[in-house]
Amino acid sequence: MLSLLFAATSALIWGAGDFAGGKASQRTNSVGIALVAELAGIPLVIGWLLVTRPGVPAAADLGWGAAAGVLGVAGLVVFYRALSGGAMSVVAPLTATTTAAVPLLLGLVLDRRPSTLALAGAVLAVVAITLVSAGPSAGGTVSKRLVAAALAAGVLFGGYFTLLAQTSHESGMWPLLSGRVAGAVGLLVAMRLMRVPTRMDGTSVVLAGTAGVFDVTANAFYLMAVRDGMLSIAAPIASLYPVSTVFLAMAVDRERMRPLQITGLGLAAAALVLSAA
Repeated sequence: MLSLLFAATSALIWGAGDFAGGKASQRTNSVGIALVAELAGIPLVIGWLLVTRPGVPAAADLGWGAAAGVLGVAGLVVFYRALSGGAMSVVAPLTATTTAAVPLLLGLVLDRRPSTLALAGAVLAVVAITLVSAGPSAGGTVSKRLVAAALAAGVLFGGYFTLLAQTSHESGMWPLLSGRVAGAVGLLVAMRLMRVPTRMDGTSVVLAGTAGVFDVTANAFYLMAVRDGMLSIAAPIASLYPVSTVFLAMAVDRERMRPLQITGLGLAAAALVLSAA
């Protein structure tokens, strides 16, 4: 039950971070936004480590965290670029559904098998994510390249969930620090090779920084969720982050919720109940 609470909390926080990051990406390039978000989360993790003072982490835990961090930022860049293609109503649900499906399937192989009701809740969460993420119908034909980018982003995010779950309880939040540092270094190298401009306006920096703080906080709750429960259940529940993103879009941007999204919210609630069984 505690694992489910942590996973649901991470989903709510992740959704808020994605909303801020999405707003920032409308103003400047996705690589720069991802870099600021990565850097903003590092002081928060260091502060937590100074307060909790965990033991010296194993090299394997730092390695899992670093690998997860690289996959996570790569997924973020690919996702933002896919969104810029214009078919958000296709990209968003496809990425979110793939993100949840990858750790669900891998969790069944790597972890112990959950109860039938809990597994049904996880599967229902994947369906709910698809419906909640659905935007207005996309006009025209969506290119195979755009679909491939959406799927790739989902696989990268799902890989992030899975790799982070391999860290030990004793490592505390050290894997998050190694992940943020590895992600930031990877982005800096990519920006140099791609000659991406680094200048950003103040509003974009604030939005990206806010996204980074929310993201690393959600990471911490997710890490506690998978350490207290099962990957095949915690990851799909944590992937319900589009729920809070949709609510923020309604409150801030005055977007209207479609019938499909309302159905998805109902399924999300049912998924939480079943997963707690």
